[in-house]
Amino acid sequence: INKENGRLLATNKIYNDGTGKVNINRAYQDFRSWMPTSTRTERPMVHISLNPHPDDVLSDSDLANIAREYLDKLGFGEQPYIIYKHTDIERHHIHIVTVNVDEQGKRLNMDFIHRRSKKATTEIEEKYNLRKAERQRLNPDTPLKKVDCNAGDVKRQVANTVKLIMSRYSFQTMGEYNAVLSLYGLTSEETNGRVNGREYHGIVYSVLDENGRKIGNPFKASRLGK
Repeated sequence: INKENGRLLATNKIYNDGTGKVNINRAYQDFRSWMPTSTRTERPMVHISLNPHPDDVLSDSDLANIAREYLDKLGFGEQPYIIYKHTDIERHHIHIVTVNVDEQGKRLNMDFIHRRSKKATTEIEEKYNLRKAERQRLNPDTPLKKVDCNAGDVKRQVANTVKLIMSRYSFQTMGEYNAVLSLYGLTSEETNGRVNGREYHGIVYSVLDENGRKIGNPFKASRLGK
């Protein structure tokens, strides 16, 4: 955000000076002040990404309102949160950081969260007349395309590409596998530690630019489905 690849849109119970920048140390302390001293919830922090279609033209105000309505629908509207947008790629998208425990350490309702999330986004799509997010169905004739960070949901592109490669190619080593992945703008590696400041264990996939350099954050293989 402070490198001008994004902008802080809105906060709740977290300091916001209105400049669109974020004081990460102040935000960290504010989040801590709303966190219980002890909780049984292993991961109290929640990160959500909402990705409108590239053809949907939305103002910062629209994006902030969409994020707030989404949080309200999931029961997180009164939680401390930060809403920010990323503009590092052509497809602008928003991120939400919040917590899923109350001040007493009790976990908020996370039951059927994916189903509830889908219902919430569908209602928001209809209200704002947005293009509907349709999951691509893979079949033997689905064409393999190079992953494009400026076109649609990157995570879904990576997942679909990996699944199609798995079903159409044979390989015996990670080197052979990566040779195929590179044709479609991807690479994989085994890791057991921190990558770009985040903890990863197992196989992760990264998108490559035209020069073969990794761009963006990697995706855990476990996040791409079975």
